[in-house]
Amino acid sequence: MTSSFQYGANVHANGIRQHYLRYGGKGTPLVLVPGITSPAITWGFVAEELARTHDVYVLDIRGRGLSQGGDDLAYDLDAYAGDVRGFIDALGLKDCVVLGHSMGARIAIRLGRQDASGIAALVLVDPPVSGPGRRPYPSSLPWYVDSIRLARKGMDAEAMRRFCPTWTREQLELRAEWLHTCEELATRITYEGFHTEDIHQDIPHLTVPTYLMIATRGNVILPEDEAEIAGLLPSIVMDRVPDAGHMIPWDNLAGFMTSFNGFKLS
Repeated sequence: MTSSFQYGANVHANGIRQHYLRYGGKGTPLVLVPGITSPAITWGFVAEELARTHDVYVLDIRGRGLSQGGDDLAYDLDAYAGDVRGFIDALGLKDCVVLGHSMGARIAIRLGRQDASGIAALVLVDPPVSGPGRRPYPSSLPWYVDSIRLARKGMDAEAMRRFCPTWTREQLELRAEWLHTCEELATRITYEGFHTEDIHQDIPHLTVPTYLMIATRGNVILPEDEAEIAGLLPSIVMDRVPDAGHMIPWDNLAGFMTSFNGFKLS
């Protein structure tokens, strides 16, 4: 397949430098918001597929990749949602789809409640449903912190395999190359936020079409969570992707795309 990559660029939005990668260039705009330690470039192989039907913008979230970071920035849901809102406004995107994975899905939920103007739909990919008084997120903080510290020193694909044993060598190489750009402080604060920030209070206020993609092997969203979410937002459309852990496209890209295309967003 011929690459659909267009360019990488920076934009000043919500008071910070935000870096993004663009794929495709035609079709309905789609803003892809990655997870807690996923620089934009690591989603390139997914963006290539999404770009068959959409004009894809993959964000480097603050404190990750080539976007602005630092100890002086906030790393809570309101700040993250403000960044995505600012990005959409700065680029003048209209009727766009916002697709968020994990942390990115939580950001999309908060954004959808705060200001959904210009957003045609939300696609929530396996968002952590932890929060105050709820069961903890199944991945531990040391899994993130230990790998970031090793990446800062320099690590190869085989060293990364300890953390991501099911990934391909190409996926491991890319993560090993870019993980050092994920700031430990941003990761720690975000992980804590998984347990202190409540997305369930936002879900009933979502007014745009909302789709939930669930990993069958992720242990992030359980059947009882599906039932609760359906009760909070009866209009939500849900789909489970078989043979996939939390990083759904890494385990089953074809299944991810079948699920995404089944939402009929283009």
